[in-house]
Amino acid sequence: MNETHTVANQPPPLTDRNPYDDDAPLREAAERAGAGWIEADARALGKTLGSAEAARWAEEAHRYPPVLRTHDRYGNRVDEVDFHPSWHRFMGLAVAHGAHAMPWGEPRPGAHAARAVLMSLLAQAEPGHCCPVSMTYAAVPALRAEPALAAEWEPRITSRAYDFGLRPAADKAGVLVGMAMTEKQGGSDVRANTTAATPTADGAYALRGHKWFCSAPMNDAFLVLAQAPGGLTCFLLPRVLPDGTRNAIRLQRLKDKLGNRSNASAEIELHDALAHRVGEEGRGVAVIIGMVNHTRLDCVIATAAGMRQSVAEAAWHAAHRSAFGRRLVDQPLMTQVLADLAVESEAATAVMMRLAAAYDDPGQGPFRRLATAVAKYWVCKRGPAHAAEALECLGGNGYVEEAPLARRYREQPLLSIWEGSGNVICLDVLRALATAPQSAEAFLAEVEPAAAADARLAAHVAGVKRALAAGVEPAGARRLTEDLGLALQASLLVRHSPAAVADAFCASRLGPDRGRQYGATPVPDAAAIVERHLPV
Repeated sequence: MNETHTVANQPPPLTDRNPYDDDAPLREAAERAGAGWIEADARALGKTLGSAEAARWAEEAHRYPPVLRTHDRYGNRVDEVDFHPSWHRFMGLAVAHGAHAMPWGEPRPGAHAARAVLMSLLAQAEPGHCCPVSMTYAAVPALRAEPALAAEWEPRITSRAYDFGLRPAADKAGVLVGMAMTEKQGGSDVRANTTAATPTADGAYALRGHKWFCSAPMNDAFLVLAQAPGGLTCFLLPRVLPDGTRNAIRLQRLKDKLGNRSNASAEIELHDALAHRVGEEGRGVAVIIGMVNHTRLDCVIATAAGMRQSVAEAAWHAAHRSAFGRRLVDQPLMTQVLADLAVESEAATAVMMRLAAAYDDPGQGPFRRLATAVAKYWVCKRGPAHAAEALECLGGNGYVEEAPLARRYREQPLLSIWEGSGNVICLDVLRALATAPQSAEAFLAEVEPAAAADARLAAHVAGVKRALAAGVEPAGARRLTEDLGLALQASLLVRHSPAAVADAFCASRLGPDRGRQYGATPVPDAAAIVERHLPV
């Protein structure tokens, strides 16, 4: 009897490869950003993350999501979150490589850009764990508004020891920090928060209220906003008090999320939980925005990482599967789609690294102010459709849970929502233009030099300048933010990427074909672009 279950025409697993070595645009951008010195660490991390073992960890962390335990067997309140061991493996890798705090613990030129390289690799492998890593990194600038508190907590934060579990922070080898800002009635309007902060006799505050989203409730402390006598104020809220007792933070339930399922997000109630003021009373938004801007940077990094993962998976599949007598990658329509996806990925990578490099230079504050909001909106908005198209390249194979692109498809929308959804970010762009006009000057100074090399970019930049000169009402904020994002991406590709990539981007994103589906605008050198992005 003939064998009926011979497997043929399926691609080999995309494992036992190094995603750092496979990603030429990332390596090139790291060099430009002054972060080439991270190469050895990135290659070592990439070797682990590209293994078949790490692929299994990612699937396990997703299939066995965190579980909340509110009480122990005797009825005592414990409010603990249990994770699969594979989650802890990723967390241990991230912390050991310094992705959670390297620029603060070991400051040197290019440190933020170097960290972006590491975060890109981690987010490609398993994006959920990047949330607590990101918030820990972003907490430091906010904490520095209260120097005594920063002096106490920064050494714990910058430690490269992953020490999971609820114990007093002083007794741990390293700590992680989360965030709890939004409330049921307010959402992005944090000034509508009702959580009250009452001063105590010893200089601390007692917080009473709720938080609708507490990111990473298993972490050791949180930055929160609450209404103090002097107005909305930022606080550091520890999970465990110095005497070992649990702070009065009650985890009500974990969110049942569309994606990001390996990570825990919770609804919490605060029953006179003790917290420490960060900055002056009434200055809560101004203090915590330092954290928010850094997490917005990480939204861009994670989205670009997801695009890279999507391109790698789609191109790998097409290069190893045949239909109608030819490999998929050699069929003109598929070649065009893959090339267009690759161009989008390269543009996102270029912006991610340029933005991260701006965080390494205090003198680039004006550019950073506007570019962070622009990139957060535009790059993250492009993520979901990009993931959907890449998944379609795998056909039905991409729509099953065993394929990582199914996870990626659910992950990308989060990055557009997290730390300010589209309208909030576009209004922030208008706010930056109104309150810091030098940010527009710095942004234009970044993009204008490349315009001389491409007439389409020159025309686009001229249109942006006309819009800025005329002034933009809120109803037009999305179009303006999109135009700024495209100008930044195109300028970086024109200056630094192969001519085929830059030409394909400008033709499909800036010209009359703007807005069409992936692969609808012909790409003359599509095969060369795909080859550049195909895992080797």
